[in-house]
Amino acid sequence: MGSIGLEPNPLITPHNLGLFQLSHRVVLAPLTRMRSYGSIPQPQAALYYSQRTSPGGLLISEATCISDDAYGCPNVPGIHRPEHVEAWKPIVQAVHDKGGIFFCQLWHMGRASHTEYQPNKGPPVSSTTKKIEKEKECLLPDYSIGEYSTPRALRTDEIPKYVEFYRVAARFAREAGFDGVEIHAANGYLLEQFMKDQVNDRTDKYGNQSLENRCRFTFEVIDAVTEEVGADRVGIRFSPFTTFNDVHTSNPAELGLYLARQLNKRDPKLVYLHYVEPRIHGNDDKPDDPEEFSSVPFREAYSGTFIAAGGFTRESGMEAVASGRADLIAYGRIFLSNPDLPRRFQQNAPLNPYVRKTFYIPDLVVGYTDYPSLTREEVEAYQKTSDSRM
Repeated sequence: MGSIGLEPNPLITPHNLGLFQLSHRVVLAPLTRMRSYGSIPQPQAALYYSQRTSPGGLLISEATCISDDAYGCPNVPGIHRPEHVEAWKPIVQAVHDKGGIFFCQLWHMGRASHTEYQPNKGPPVSSTTKKIEKEKECLLPDYSIGEYSTPRALRTDEIPKYVEFYRVAARFAREAGFDGVEIHAANGYLLEQFMKDQVNDRTDKYGNQSLENRCRFTFEVIDAVTEEVGADRVGIRFSPFTTFNDVHTSNPAELGLYLARQLNKRDPKLVYLHYVEPRIHGNDDKPDDPEEFSSVPFREAYSGTFIAAGGFTRESGMEAVASGRADLIAYGRIFLSNPDLPRRFQQNAPLNPYVRKTFYIPDLVVGYTDYPSLTREEVEAYQKTSDSRM
């Protein structure tokens, strides 16, 4: 099966994820969909996620805000109030009913926001007072376009409050039934605004004088969340090479290796590290993937389960798993448009194309739950074709 001559397909092999036994290595990546009106996940999300669930499959929720000031785009969900917990419960149950494992991604957007999203129209918070300059377009609550607002730098004595936001959100996620949580420390959002030295211009113990200082906030969040729900229910997402949301660092490889090695040292029972490949810039592919940006050193530095994300195809995902470069592969856009992606990969069936213009519209059907799975007849036909190749 497949074009690289690997039998069985490495993506369709089991993997032990601590408390969870996965039946395959195809992970639903966290995908912002902007269909949670007023921050409340809608009932149709149960269908959306259950369509993408297979027995023993790992799903990571769309990025989910941890506090009232965490928002920066319209109609994204929260997990910081009791009504969020109640709204998530039937969605999580729908995934569990089909045998899936579901993690909630915990998100604070930091300066990637606008005063329109902030309590009392105040400035968004960050490590800095520098606003986002390169990505000019901030999507406002009414879907018009504005510029990102100038943030205020969090005071040193405020940071414990934000650590607590992550802790409480993790608790609420477990109350909603999620199997675990993923700390979103990637893509230029709040935690990464501290970790990148071209953004962080602080002089306190969270400042840019050292890697230890810049990563202190992130590791305090990890400590709080693992204390709350257990390290075996916590993953974390990093993107040391990204410049999305105007975050830059002078030595991304050094940052990535520091994070991986510190996780091994401090949190050896953490369930996974989710690494965003350097060829991905936010929601877009970058044209080049330079050799010096290889993920191999980070894979070698981290002893736990390593999830790779970023524009993988069936074939490149198979190669990554077969070579040991990754344990699991997170798929985004093609999982969005192919709810039965693991089956299609297993049978080497053709994929539905995704429609980019429907990614973020507030429609609860179009571009959301209307992508078709293979019919029974198609499954049987592709199975016969696959069998004939063996």
